[in-house]
Amino acid sequence: MSLTCLIVEDEPLARSLLTDYVKKIPSLELKAACPDPLQALEVLKSNSIDLLFLDIQMPEITGIGLLKALQKKPMVIFTTAYSEYALEGFELDVVDYLLKPITFDRFLRAVNKAQARLTASHTAQPQPAIDDFIFVKDGTKLVKIMINDILYVEGLKDYVTIFTKTQKVVSLQRLKAMEDQLPASMFARIHNSYIVSLRAITSIHKNEVEIGAAFLPVGETFKKSFKEAIERRQVE
Repeated sequence: MSLTCLIVEDEPLARSLLTDYVKKIPSLELKAACPDPLQALEVLKSNSIDLLFLDIQMPEITGIGLLKALQKKPMVIFTTAYSEYALEGFELDVVDYLLKPITFDRFLRAVNKAQARLTASHTAQPQPAIDDFIFVKDGTKLVKIMINDILYVEGLKDYVTIFTKTQKVVSLQRLKAMEDQLPASMFARIHNSYIVSLRAITSIHKNEVEIGAAFLPVGETFKKSFKEAIERRQVE
């Protein structure tokens, strides 16, 4: 996974060394190497930065001051000659704390920590819950329909007919309202009159979708979005 990064270091030699280190690691994309925090703020305004290599002792604003001032904080690796800031650095949840002179081996270990943290944050993202059933009004009663049982939905003016594996339910509502109830990851609108379950599709023939014994037309307006829905997932 690639990381965009920014170096903030007022010492020219240290800034040059860190730049060389970054260029040796293919997974790092250097956006800028700034000599002071004020220039860094301008870069952060116009770029999405994943990882900040940040010196602490700098004129005008310290690295810690800069970090505290940021509303949207990237991951941070402190680079400094002063060990006394280590505790405060870890209280700010920085990825690592590199003491100068920084060897490439130690730099690489810090970058690997950042990579691991980013990967963990992505895999830990909760997936939105999808209800496994809906209720629809059929005359004077509410009918519970399991989402996995739905094959397709046909709309006609103010009514929809829901075709499932075991039944056919007619409900007083528009097709758009029905579309809003169904999870977009599992269903696709293919026509002004039809919504289909992606997993129920048997085959696709140019401008037709086969679901069981039914052959449903794919409208010109919906061809592009339907194709994208098919490409986003493997239809079961």
